[in-house]
Amino acid sequence: MSEIASKTSTGRFFEDFKLGETIVHATPRTVRAGDGPLYTALYGTRFAVQSSDAFAQAVGYPAAPVDDLLVFHIVFGKTVPDVSLNAVANLGYADGRFLRPVYPGDTLVTTSEVIGLKQTSAGDAGIVYVRSIGRNQDGEIVLSYARWVLVRKRRPGSPAHAEQVPELPKSVLPEQLGESCPPLDLAAYDDGLAGSSFRWGDYTVGERIDHVDGVTVEEAEHQLATRLYQNTAKIHFDAYAARETRFGKRLIYGGHVISLARALSFNGLGNAFHIAAINGGRHVAPLFAGDTVFAWSEVLEAAELPGRQDVGALRLRLVATKNRPCGEFPLRLGDGYADGVILDFDYWALLPR
Repeated sequence: MSEIASKTSTGRFFEDFKLGETIVHATPRTVRAGDGPLYTALYGTRFAVQSSDAFAQAVGYPAAPVDDLLVFHIVFGKTVPDVSLNAVANLGYADGRFLRPVYPGDTLVTTSEVIGLKQTSAGDAGIVYVRSIGRNQDGEIVLSYARWVLVRKRRPGSPAHAEQVPELPKSVLPEQLGESCPPLDLAAYDDGLAGSSFRWGDYTVGERIDHVDGVTVEEAEHQLATRLYQNTAKIHFDAYAARETRFGKRLIYGGHVISLARALSFNGLGNAFHIAAINGGRHVAPLFAGDTVFAWSEVLEAAELPGRQDVGALRLRLVATKNRPCGEFPLRLGDGYADGVILDFDYWALLPR
């Protein structure tokens, strides 16, 4: 009997990464008109600029742009087979910037540069830091972000790489946010149609907003969402492989939690129509099918944008919890996290002034 030729990939392990290398990810993905409604069906997002061509065109867009997080997930999904297929955990995000809108018909491609490597003290895994960049068909950067992920070693105890941990900013500067959306016609911005009368100046630093509603996560919708992004991580799909993990069952993709929490945030932040930057993010605890997600936001900072009189920026801390409504949580979580917190996400949003 002839041997089976090895033409398949089992993904990269920690030893396979090299500082400074650039990884070109498969496969180019053209965003179709149907992607938006499917994304809405999965999360129930209601932001008017992304929901309505008529609303978007009235305020200054050529058409309704693709939801910012759908862009993030598509760009992120490309990286999974090459970066995190053998990951133990996705540890965090930083320095993420949405640089220009994406519209149906645009094609997205992703590359990643390895910007840091650090072996764990146990010697069985290591942290891989990458900067991933999504470009459109014209080569223009639409999204750039850094993330770091704990990746298994193929051979535990094998020699470590030369270590380098990159310095990443604690937050994106407000002056870097102003060009991420076109100028808005405020006279045409209809608060009633947008679903909120609260604009940028109506929020106070330190204010906490309970988004009230909860959403129970189902296995089928989570897997459909993750396939939409062409994310191939086994832990989300392969129940047989998941039995061997510490969880013993399939894990909900962390980005699914981000999108659910963002959609819930419409109740209280309905005019926060655009995510301009991701300052940081952490998946605090796992989520599983059958769990119910709640969310609340805290206003960390309010900033005017140089040269922009139409929009202002709010730095928001979006916290998601499971199986525990947000009204039960203390105002401050301190240095640690209360039981039930699953996501701590720090981002800049733009609102009309």
